[in-house]
Amino acid sequence: MTKTKHTPVRRTGPAHVTKMDRRAFLATGGAALGATTLGMPRRARAQGRTEISFASASFFGSETFGDLVDSFNESQDRVMVRYLELPPPSSSTEVYQGLVQQLARGNGTPDVFSQDVIWIAGMAAAGWALPLDEFVDDAMTSQYFEGTLAACKWDGKLTALPWFMDTGMMYHRTDLVEKHGGTVPTTWAEMAKMGKAAQEAGDAEFGFVWQGKQAEVLVCDAVEAIASNNGAILSEDGRSSRIGDAEAIEAIQFLHDTINELQISPSDVLSWDEEPSRQVFTNGQSMFLRNWSYVWPIAQDPSVSEVVDKVGAGPLPHFEGGSSASTLGGYQLGMNANTSDRDAAWEFMSWMSAPEQQKRIALNFGLGPSRPALFDDAQINEEQPFMATLRPVFTGATARPVTPEYAKVTLALQSGISKALVNGRVEQEMKALSSQLDGIVG
Repeated sequence: MTKTKHTPVRRTGPAHVTKMDRRAFLATGGAALGATTLGMPRRARAQGRTEISFASASFFGSETFGDLVDSFNESQDRVMVRYLELPPPSSSTEVYQGLVQQLARGNGTPDVFSQDVIWIAGMAAAGWALPLDEFVDDAMTSQYFEGTLAACKWDGKLTALPWFMDTGMMYHRTDLVEKHGGTVPTTWAEMAKMGKAAQEAGDAEFGFVWQGKQAEVLVCDAVEAIASNNGAILSEDGRSSRIGDAEAIEAIQFLHDTINELQISPSDVLSWDEEPSRQVFTNGQSMFLRNWSYVWPIAQDPSVSEVVDKVGAGPLPHFEGGSSASTLGGYQLGMNANTSDRDAAWEFMSWMSAPEQQKRIALNFGLGPSRPALFDDAQINEEQPFMATLRPVFTGATARPVTPEYAKVTLALQSGISKALVNGRVEQEMKALSSQLDGIVG
């Protein structure tokens, strides 16, 4: 369906933002991302302009990224951007495969693309993402979070422009925390004890819900648990595995035990990604939830939430002797190394990363700005108050393994951790996974 204007719609969450047949998408490698499935400006409007394309995963919000593209097209008369809407981030494998197949063709389409922070190294190492150093200077880069900026670099060069960021966080029922302890727990043991107390009192069906589906989100949950126990998945140089270390084994064992020993999580979490777990929490069935920032506005919406004004959000718990860790997420902007018009591509992507657009994304999508100054913005603090309280979380977010082999690493992690959670042989599976990872990155 071709649209000249995207109409803001209310959606139930990121897994339902875009409906596209998966087999058709993979068969075309994203080549079918045309006017029949995407919202494109009419070609007549592009007369006299440089026309480029922008491909991005679609995110839950009160508007769409297509609306932002429309605003750019209407703001000037030099560049016309054609928006290529990809599946939502919960279908990250499909998004990644579509981008790879498109970029590998070397035809310059899409000219600009958004990329999960975990893909930046691989896109750059493959030569698909153009280094941006010719367009930026220290005055510009100093306006972004250091951690996000560092994640946008490969081999010492800036190959992605910070756009928006996200981190894992812990949501809790403020009324139940007050009833069963009064203080938000800071350790995993305290969280488990409080969640169990709420269950036994009949105040919640579950103490804690998370995402154990064999997918990217399982890696995110695992990164947080492991890092909060002073562990890591890979060594600092990215050339050897640490997931067989005692700290990592203890962390994965805890995730297993939430289901089988502590019984604060249902076995269904092993098939859940973000949305099923979110729905259980906003339906009032769980005391604690690990999820991303998009949950906050949904939790405050009385049309879809049973826990309005009863929700708090903050840093995730940690193990004794460790510290809270939140997986660094978010999408950053890349320029196709084969684009035929670098200046037009830069004009668009720099506009998308500007403070005005980052503020709009924060307000309408609940996604964290990559510019620290926006966390002091009065309107953001009024309309998204949880964001200001999470500034330390955004500042100190933990990256997933940084390696150009991440596509292979994450598939191995998803499979190995999932096996451990299902069969309970955590140490055995983590040792086997460690050997597998050594073979990939060594």
